[in-house]
Amino acid sequence: MDTQSNPSLSQYFADDPPSFFDGLANNSSTQNDQVDTATGTAPIPPPRTQQKPQPTPSNLTANTFSGAFKAPEYIENPSDGEDDLKVSDYVRNFWEPATCEHSGVRPPLLTTPGIQTPNDLPDLIAEAVVRHLSESELEQRNILGTDNVTQDERGIRTLISAGCYRSAVNLTGRLLTIYGQGYGRAGQPAKHSPHSLQLWFTRFALLAKLGEFELLQAEAEPFDQLNRPDVYYEFYPEMYNGKTGSIACFSFRLLLAELPIYMNNLPLGIDRLSELYVICNEIRRYFSGREPKEAEQFWRRREIRVLHTMVNCALIMKKFNLIDDIIRGMVLECNDISKEERRALYSAWGRIYLQIGDIFGAEQKFAEARRMREINSTPDLRDLVDKGLITVAENDFRGAYAIFQKALHLEPGNTMILNNMGVCLLYEGKLKDAIKLFEHAINLNPQKSLNESLLVNLSTLYELESNNSKHKKLNLLRLINKYKPDLNMDLKVCLKLDSTN
Repeated sequence: MDTQSNPSLSQYFADDPPSFFDGLANNSSTQNDQVDTATGTAPIPPPRTQQKPQPTPSNLTANTFSGAFKAPEYIENPSDGEDDLKVSDYVRNFWEPATCEHSGVRPPLLTTPGIQTPNDLPDLIAEAVVRHLSESELEQRNILGTDNVTQDERGIRTLISAGCYRSAVNLTGRLLTIYGQGYGRAGQPAKHSPHSLQLWFTRFALLAKLGEFELLQAEAEPFDQLNRPDVYYEFYPEMYNGKTGSIACFSFRLLLAELPIYMNNLPLGIDRLSELYVICNEIRRYFSGREPKEAEQFWRRREIRVLHTMVNCALIMKKFNLIDDIIRGMVLECNDISKEERRALYSAWGRIYLQIGDIFGAEQKFAEARRMREINSTPDLRDLVDKGLITVAENDFRGAYAIFQKALHLEPGNTMILNNMGVCLLYEGKLKDAIKLFEHAINLNPQKSLNESLLVNLSTLYELESNNSKHKKLNLLRLINKYKPDLNMDLKVCLKLDSTN
């Protein structure tokens, strides 16, 4: 599973993000008393607002960037922007081990991880089906299990490709046990290799995606910030023939730096990310003016990845001045980003302004983004979504619906747009039309449309429609059972199955 020789596992993680309308509607409600929810999905605050941040795409320059919390971009995006720059392992793994002055008195602190649970992760969807429907319904559930694939990294890729994330976590546990790092081995000496550390990174990325943050934190603790000497090639001179630098990939470091965000320790998260950014900046400046020329650009991209994550953390902390400073720096000081990337940053900047209720500031940023579009070109998805969001902020829900409808023609099945259209219908008083829109989307493409944000919204609408909504929610559970191997959100939250309504 070496990242240099195999396709990135990240290519298999692709979900639509939650509706940006959520945060935007909340702002408009504060000013106009028109919306009562913290998420903008319906006039009843859904439980999801009480949950820890859930993994969703984080790339600020993506068309789907919503201005809400985003988790690791290396989980969601097909590429982290590095692989198109061909650099040597020396450049890619450039990282200086922390100095340890033990002077022979005591050995340096080493990395001694181990699996923290003796059991495999359970199939939560199957458990919910048995509890709320019947065991006979499980005949409709045909998903890959750990025993149905090869017991190696190829099997992990197969499971991730099929969306069977829990089974993939369980397979990483089996493979790490072979390395002597299984259950009960935490604190025991272990040798590390690119393959073993890639297995750990894959496991942690999957746990983050599934929202298994407590298990993730427990298993990640022995790694600290990957600063201990035994995760560097220099620690094993006889094995790697003088190779130097970090054995662990950069994405592993970024995931560990942002782990406190998932545990709601936001100040620690921003501190760790700031430290990681400083190191990346120092390495980039080290390569400035040196060969190969691609090295500086390579590390500049890593700097930007860290800055994106800092923006995400600052969004949760509501540190909008920090966000403003970071994005302004990226837009004005990064001379090596493309015109399209700069345009995407202006668009993301505008959406964040909308989140704090600054419609005028958002319009200015969106105008900058439009000016960077090709001359005489027609509005694309980014333009239409930006325009729709401005229209929502002005409480013109009918106009916003029409704009989102045009955007949907450009990308049929985009659930972020469908979510926004449905909520626009709701605020126009067209509850049944909103329900029909969501149901039609699910019927057209159940595998894609049965995502967490749409399910939360539809379950809320069912409760608004009737005091007897449970049978409709159970029908959704039947569809989830048939089409979805895993969800990233607890079904109790997603479908509100424990609700009396």
